[in-house]
Amino acid sequence: MLSIDLRSKSSFEILKVFESLHLKPKEIVEAEILESDLDSFGFKSFVDLAQVFFLKMLMPLQKDKDTIVLRFSKLDEKSSFHKSKNSNEKYGVESEFFEIDKTKQFSFLYHYKKALEFVGIESKQRVLNLGINRGDEFRVIEKMLNKEAFSDKNFVGVDYCASAIEYAKKEFNAPNIEFICHDINALDELDLTKSDLLISIGTLQSSSINFNASFMHLYQNFVQDRGAIILGFPNSRWFDGEMIYGAKAPNYSFSEMSLVLKDIHFCKKYLQQKKYRVVITGKDYLFLSARKI
Repeated sequence: MLSIDLRSKSSFEILKVFESLHLKPKEIVEAEILESDLDSFGFKSFVDLAQVFFLKMLMPLQKDKDTIVLRFSKLDEKSSFHKSKNSNEKYGVESEFFEIDKTKQFSFLYHYKKALEFVGIESKQRVLNLGINRGDEFRVIEKMLNKEAFSDKNFVGVDYCASAIEYAKKEFNAPNIEFICHDINALDELDLTKSDLLISIGTLQSSSINFNASFMHLYQNFVQDRGAIILGFPNSRWFDGEMIYGAKAPNYSFSEMSLVLKDIHFCKKYLQQKKYRVVITGKDYLFLSARKI
């Protein structure tokens, strides 16, 4: 365990202290700070600081009436589904990804709910989700609606991961929900009715997908004339089960958002030309939500 003294230090000095740390995975850091300084900085500042340096914020301790001990644990950056070499089951039931529940992250859940409200989920009858995995996005819709409203809709979830699809089928044993194991690059092989809500979160940015061409093809062939769209663009990474803010681009050691923003801009411009009202919301996941004007 490493102990550091942050008492009476400025934000610049505190940042320099953390920049100088060289920690092993799971190593604990205890940082003493004056309670008055913590009130001045705000606790959220240190949560953000922890993310910048791939640390997990632990429960702080009260040392004495004037001093708080902030506690951090170094995340294991090698423990990440991003580094998996198993292309077929990278997101399967035995993977690190499968242990993650995005809906337990309030920054995801809040903005996803707002996206569903913006497109009018109550009025949508056929929902198609590409990259559904174990069905978390459908579960949110189920909790937003009453039982009758949810049962009246038809849901189709498509994912290339066989074990995730089998898990989802067991979790959602209802006649109005269908899960299909298939490559979303080959959706034309499936006899899918056009949907009035297309959802895809963190899937279309896969390196195996030509984003611009795929998005236009999906819109033209799988969305009804007045259908709505929700796309989720990850602006985060997962290490050691922790969601860390910031998209990672090739050839950069730090967060760099150019590719994410480029894809979002393309979709927004394309949909606006089709007479859609488009909004961009979110933080750790950026949501593009579009409904017909």
